[in-house]
Amino acid sequence: MKRKATTKCTRSASHAGSWYTDNPKQLNKQLTGWLNVANKTLNNNNNLKKTSGGAKAIIAPHAGLSYSGPTAAWAYGAIDPNRFKHVFILGPSHHYYLSGCALSACDTYDTPLGNLIVDQNINVELRKEGNHKMFDTMTKDEDEEEHSIEMHLPYVAKIMESNKNYTVIPIIVGSLNVADEIKFADILQKYFDDPENLFVISSDFCHWGSRFSFQFHDEKFGEIYKSIRWLDQQAMELIEKQDANGFRAYLKKYRNTICGRNPISLMLQLIKRSKLTFNVEFTNYAQSSQCIRISDSSVSYASCIVSEVATTNTNDKDFNGGSSSSSSSSQRSSKNK
Repeated sequence: MKRKATTKCTRSASHAGSWYTDNPKQLNKQLTGWLNVANKTLNNNNNLKKTSGGAKAIIAPHAGLSYSGPTAAWAYGAIDPNRFKHVFILGPSHHYYLSGCALSACDTYDTPLGNLIVDQNINVELRKEGNHKMFDTMTKDEDEEEHSIEMHLPYVAKIMESNKNYTVIPIIVGSLNVADEIKFADILQKYFDDPENLFVISSDFCHWGSRFSFQFHDEKFGEIYKSIRWLDQQAMELIEKQDANGFRAYLKKYRNTICGRNPISLMLQLIKRSKLTFNVEFTNYAQSSQCIRISDSSVSYASCIVSEVATTNTNDKDFNGGSSSSSSSSQRSSKNK
């Protein structure tokens, strides 16, 4: 049974103070520092210089910021904040089974850097599609338990701080088969193709270790962490090729524990069906630790930029998301890898 959206609801920053700092000054300093490091390279990226206004969509991780924040900067740094009016954030569900997609019932999302406005007008439009059967609505508790979207909110608030008129559309993407992906792509296509909309795809890559029930190791690549890197690279190459079918076949073959595989697959369907031409490029990759022993564990993080290919070369842009060069790290704990 479908839940009805409530009104005057604010989603709290439920993971602030544990998965990332709840101190606004410290958080701003961290994000700015990571963005400055990434931008030194992004500003010289020839592929970005040939595209229309930087990133149209990104893939970035959602672990505790002390782990994944530096990697995420390599995606967020390519965003032109003044280009967009709406930010769609697509993340997986970690806490309850979902066979479709779910929208937020809340009007605002709280962050240490300020509240973000949820675009309930667009949510109403989305709920009207498919005879009102396509989109579920998260309860407030379900919304606050899930971290895959919340971990992007500080970066969104930071990157978009010069833009005072944007809204966010959080979407939890559940387990989808190919037919479902196509149905949701049909609904989201006009929003994806709209130049005023940014799409953020939330995903970590390989979760390796007994606690994740995944310990793939091809010894021809050497140490475990090198085998993990090879495995992730196969996925990243398929995503860069914009190969939706190949990515799905890869997941079936290797069962790599890419938690955002459904949001990524949906994005690949949107790219495939779009009238626009895109360049897809991974810009950074990291692992939370280097696994050597069977008792070790790690989570992989990758950042990817999806940019529309320009018909003519644009002037060099400074995709700058911050002004300070310093960075600080917060207390790490295994629960937020």
